[in-house]
Amino acid sequence: MENVEVALEGRLKQMVLDCGWLMQALCAVRDLGLPSWCIGAGAIRNAVWDALSGHTRPSALSDVDVAFFDASDLTPERDAALQRRLAAAHPGVPWEVTNQAAVHLWFESYFGHAVAPLRSLEEAVGTWPEYATSVGIWLDAEDAPQVVAPHGLEDLFAMVVRRNPTRASVRDFNDRTASKRYAERWPKVRIVPA
Repeated sequence: MENVEVALEGRLKQMVLDCGWLMQALCAVRDLGLPSWCIGAGAIRNAVWDALSGHTRPSALSDVDVAFFDASDLTPERDAALQRRLAAAHPGVPWEVTNQAAVHLWFESYFGHAVAPLRSLEEAVGTWPEYATSVGIWLDAEDAPQVVAPHGLEDLFAMVVRRNPTRASVRDFNDRTASKRYAERWPKVRIVPA
């Protein structure tokens, strides 16, 4: 099993290196100088599923999720300032910047139930709604992609949408899968009922 994950991680890193728009976005976020960060969720899923499906044009994204973890400043103003910096540098990208250390401060008002504070970026990525989207990528100083995938990469590469029960309710999962209409863009996608 471990060898499979190593092989999938290598494939993912190569796909990222081959994806021009994603590499530009990763470089832009790295230039912010955040202590612990990644681009994750739909941006990574779309890049991988587009590559696996042979799409030459990237699928549209409602946002490019930039997750970072910094407990020293939990203000929403900081997230907004970072998002403005990215938008000024790359105005065509739908950036969404979120300090994962502050999620517990707003999660209940947005999703209807309280959550405990997160302790790390990896723990945060591990709470995202589906296992296939619980994946993040960051760049090291040599532009080498690094992977954050607490639940592994098998669902991502198998094009499987499976609910992550850590935070996603069955209702939220069903609403998400209905609204995303995955099979229209990627016919090989398989949704595992919640």
